[in-house]
Amino acid sequence: MRAILAIDQGTTNSKAILVDESGALIARGASPVGIAYPQPGWVEQDPNRIWASVCEAIAACLASAPGSVTIEAIGISNQRESVTMWDAVTGDALGPVLSWQCRRTAPDCERLLADGHQERVQAITGLPLDPMFPGPKLRWLSERAPAGAKVRLGTIDSWLIHRLTGGRRHVCDASNAARSQLLDLEGQQWSRDLAALFGVDLTRLPEVLDSSGDFGVTLSVPGIADGTPIRAAIGDSHAALFGHGAFHPGDGKVTFGTGSSVMATLDAYVPPRDGITTTVAWRLKGKPTFAFEGNILVSAASLPWMAEILGLADVAALVALAETAEPGGPGFVPAFVGLGAPYWDSQARALFSQINFSTTRAQMARSVTDSLAFQVHDVFSAMRGQTRTALGALFVDGGPSKSRFLMQTVADTLGHAVIQCEAPEASALGAAYLAGLSLGLWPDLDAIARLPRAHSEIAPAPQKDDSRLRTWADAIQRSTFCPPMAKGE
Repeated sequence: MRAILAIDQGTTNSKAILVDESGALIARGASPVGIAYPQPGWVEQDPNRIWASVCEAIAACLASAPGSVTIEAIGISNQRESVTMWDAVTGDALGPVLSWQCRRTAPDCERLLADGHQERVQAITGLPLDPMFPGPKLRWLSERAPAGAKVRLGTIDSWLIHRLTGGRRHVCDASNAARSQLLDLEGQQWSRDLAALFGVDLTRLPEVLDSSGDFGVTLSVPGIADGTPIRAAIGDSHAALFGHGAFHPGDGKVTFGTGSSVMATLDAYVPPRDGITTTVAWRLKGKPTFAFEGNILVSAASLPWMAEILGLADVAALVALAETAEPGGPGFVPAFVGLGAPYWDSQARALFSQINFSTTRAQMARSVTDSLAFQVHDVFSAMRGQTRTALGALFVDGGPSKSRFLMQTVADTLGHAVIQCEAPEASALGAAYLAGLSLGLWPDLDAIARLPRAHSEIAPAPQKDDSRLRTWADAIQRSTFCPPMAKGE
């Protein structure tokens, strides 16, 4: 049996799947990845543990594979905006992975904002000056590189390709490069201007390649034959969009996880504004497909937190309680680490608003579950104001997307149908399809779009009462208004 091995390296775990020529997922494996919080606001991971978890996921996947499988190629999807560094000679990691969640560069971003660099950075890269994005993180790593070392800097795809190829390739794909805050989106090359601004040596960065193509071949990877070609790399949110077959302008997806990525394809490059970023969805044969994206910092992560606060057994119990809520109730803003798109307010604070003596536990639960949909609503509202392309097919994936109640709330709030995807590995499937496209296993995007997918559509119900959304808007206003405390408070 011929198959593609897809690696999906995420924030909390690494996964590996095998996909056969029909596009079917025939085996999977997973392994957890730890996260460290060395001080408030700092979030980092061990690059060696990330690599070990990938090897463990591959081993588990191959152990569950049916019969004899020939791995034709490897595709990679990976967590984005997380960066690390290593020694080009020894291959050893030289620092931690600075996670996309890490806020240690907030003071650097504030200085750059104060000096008036926001407009220039966003015009070139499509990204705002926020600690989520890697420009200042790459400087932080560079300043701590050992003297005399031949240093390589990169996103997680480049670190994995380094390990998979035995250190012979230092490359990344255009979608990951687009999230580095150093890629000139229109020129599709590293920006010397921004490298100077952020203090990053361009010679340390990987070569930028198409998302589907030649990334080298394997060497000394446990369980994988030497010389197996690596034929795709792509950021995980972009991979999910590709995996759904969202190839028409306006098609979009929402990935619900710790945070959420809201993405919709464009028919041409559009400079971003109003809190939305522009990114490279993928690049094929040198031609980028652009997309709008809104990055929500905290989404499903608020659900287990609230379940614990209310003394509930798990998230399923929280959702069941929320379904019983009477109309009305408070608003809840999950700004635990500030607010991402479309507000980009690092000083915003998580809060409940409009609580009174009649507020019930069910209404508290409902305000938290509603926050997933309301954040998505605000992102799409900002997107609609920047393009004439209508919203097309809207796919949802990630753990919360399995809940009919949660996704019905999303559809109702948007006034637009959402498509639930039964395949839980949308990102890994996207990487597999890109690798197969490079090999000619599938000849073109139309062939990939025709691959069988288990989908179910949820249509929006007619909405007569928008009071919950008004309460949400009030709560957002309160969370983003943080006056300085008076002396002695």
